[in-house]
Amino acid sequence: MELVGKLHPMLVHFPIALILAAAAAELIGIQTGRTVWRTIAVANVRAGAAVGAVTVVAGWALTSAPFVEPSQLLTWHKWTGIAAAAGAISAAVSTRSRVPSARAVYAYRAALFGAAALVAIAGHLGGTLVWGADFFRP
Repeated sequence: MELVGKLHPMLVHFPIALILAAAAAELIGIQTGRTVWRTIAVANVRAGAAVGAVTVVAGWALTSAPFVEPSQLLTWHKWTGIAAAAGAISAAVSTRSRVPSARAVYAYRAALFGAAALVAIAGHLGGTLVWGADFFRP
């Protein structure tokens, strides 16, 4: 299981990019009214949710590795990442309807934008774990 955990740093960047790209595409779709942007957003959130689920499993395995020290920051990173993956999965599942109702679109967008915010927070916390809080300071 330790090997699976070591894959987390390699895997994590792909779902981050996919979920943030999905949120950006959805925002462009809202602004322009062009349905092609919704199609792009849905494809990205579905892929991001799938890879995100695998990344969560790898991250969970990494937290139990003997060389990882438990900390409050690690706990926040872990649970924020799990919530982000759950939000992405919720957004992906809510896209299954061919003709979504206004309520379904609202639920999809809430899950997508919530997942994007959580992905950004979890990514920041993960970066802080690896590089330290003073990384940007001269």
